[in-house]
Amino acid sequence: MNLEAFVLGSGGMMPLPQRSLTSVLVRREGELFLFDGGEGTQVSIRRLNLRWKKITAIFVSHMHADHVTGLPGILMLSSQVDRDEPLYIFGPPRIAEYIEQSRRVLDMYINYEIIVKEFTGPETLWQGEGFSIRNFPLRHTKPCYGYTLEEEARPGAFHPERALELGVPRGPMWSTLQGGQTVTLADGRVVQPGEVMGQARSGRKFSYATDSLYFPEIAKEVADSDLLICEGMFENALQESAVEKKHMTAAQAARIARDAGGVKKLGLIHYSPRYTERDLKRLQDEAREIFPETVLTKDRMHFPIEYID
Repeated sequence: MNLEAFVLGSGGMMPLPQRSLTSVLVRREGELFLFDGGEGTQVSIRRLNLRWKKITAIFVSHMHADHVTGLPGILMLSSQVDRDEPLYIFGPPRIAEYIEQSRRVLDMYINYEIIVKEFTGPETLWQGEGFSIRNFPLRHTKPCYGYTLEEEARPGAFHPERALELGVPRGPMWSTLQGGQTVTLADGRVVQPGEVMGQARSGRKFSYATDSLYFPEIAKEVADSDLLICEGMFENALQESAVEKKHMTAAQAARIARDAGGVKKLGLIHYSPRYTERDLKRLQDEAREIFPETVLTKDRMHFPIEYID
């Protein structure tokens, strides 16, 4: 089952010629989930040849322009294709007003259902088959939330040799045991799934956190993430500015990844426009001193998220 993330935009505050505003798309078995939609989002979707009509839900971190100005284009773009399923949009207060006013003022042609759901606290927002998406609070100048997409644990590996030793014939009974149900043999013996299955295996986890003052509690929310996309807007020398503007340094993002435990990879995002592409290496170097598995995300970068067992 495929799980992968695409960075559509990596910049903060204002778009640059080589850096659109913050947006990340996650694809799980053909379903697309968009996290924020800064200016330039639909350009990257086009360039990556992603099927925007498959976007199931959009999750907005907060109501600042550099995270939502790409949404009207996405809504209008989706009207250019046949879409039978509704589009869900989740976000903090005023996201519904923003969507409604954009539709009204721009006189948008929308030929599908848009369902907007606001929240004011942490909760599970989406329950899919074998996974869920929930939010968690951040600390910014406006109500702001991070998100995690987390899969349920998978059954352990099936051991056919054990099944044969117990007298379970090849065929439907094997599938029944793999599905977690007992089977009764012709001689009346009952075989439990645990007799032929290994230990349960972990699912995968994607976390997204941007536009926040550093605080240690973020770490527990993103623990065990296979991929953590987290803002690293400033270098250490500008930590006072980060505190004043309620943003994080790259080193603070790395501290979250380190302290969380179980994080496999950290992708920095939402860079200050003051940094050229060459300057960004300073952010990476400072982060890697704390969490070596750190990468600088770039627009249209692709991250496959693989099972570890």
